[in-house]
Amino acid sequence: MSPIGSVAELTELGRVRLSQHFFMREMLYSEVANFHGLQNLPEDPELAIAAGRRLCEAVLEPLHRAFGVVALRSAYRSPAVNDFCYRQRKPGGTDYFCSDNEYNRARHIWDWRDAAGHLGATASIVIPWYLPSYEASGDFRPLAWWIRDNLPGYAEASFYPWLCAFNIRWYEGPSERAITFHDGKEGGLITKAGMANFEGDHSALYPGFPAAD
Repeated sequence: MSPIGSVAELTELGRVRLSQHFFMREMLYSEVANFHGLQNLPEDPELAIAAGRRLCEAVLEPLHRAFGVVALRSAYRSPAVNDFCYRQRKPGGTDYFCSDNEYNRARHIWDWRDAAGHLGATASIVIPWYLPSYEASGDFRPLAWWIRDNLPGYAEASFYPWLCAFNIRWYEGPSERAITFHDGKEGGLITKAGMANFEGDHSALYPGFPAAD
């Protein structure tokens, strides 16, 4: 598949079914692109589709089976949109949160392999099932620990305070399966492979959660 050159080609790209419940069209939404009149289109649609399918099958579909609706906030970013977003960042600013293109290879830029040649894909999502508990407690950690125990396909996850949204990644290369958080001012590490708290069953930290399939 060549780069998108017409509305008809974009329509066909949007119709690509990545998995049972997810289509490529919803992955292309970008608030930055919409506001600034930019095109958020892959340079290599076939590679973006391949990475998106792996993300959906390994990560998003298991979340959907457990919790129902998975609300997408941001997923694919073109190199041009990601670079534009990154260059708008200002100290203390709150509108733009993109890291540079090199970091986002095989993350939000699905159609760029990373320096090691590995494919990857990231989506920013919200789990509506958990929102009432989060709004009452402000605690993202039960969901983080459920992901650690029940979602073997994730490569890394990073939580944010807005709607308990989090970035979650599938990656074909080696991964420490780190879970981090950022509160808008600073961040920290919750767990990763090799830490004393990583292994074992953490189900006591997320009572009432659905069982994974």
